[in-house]
Amino acid sequence: MDITGTLIQILPAQTGTGKNGPWKKCDFVIETSDKFPKKVCITAWNELSDQVEKMNMNSQLNVSFDISSREYNGRWYTDVKAWKVVAENKGSAPSNNSTNSSSPGSNEPPDFPSIESADDLPF
Repeated sequence: MDITGTLIQILPAQTGTGKNGPWKKCDFVIETSDKFPKKVCITAWNELSDQVEKMNMNSQLNVSFDISSREYNGRWYTDVKAWKVVAENKGSAPSNNSTNSSSPGSNEPPDFPSIESADDLPF
């Protein structure tokens, strides 16, 4: 999935060590420019988090992400994980060379048809 919006906040990075070694994550918030704008908090991991931390506020971003949910003790938790972040060329972000940033140890997911092209949805 993809979303485009303005970078409005970068939250402090978190680090730790897991069974696969050290990790780093950084949450950032973008605001869409729809008729009714939405704020979306997205998580970037490892090298992608370093890249997001270098981006300028108010940059236009195109974020490719995956959504996953899990249940714990009867409650559901949803993660929005970025696997690619591209700053649109407005001349404000020095780090807009982010086209080949995917999560380490994983390949980019295959291209799926966008929601706009799926006219056969049942709702």
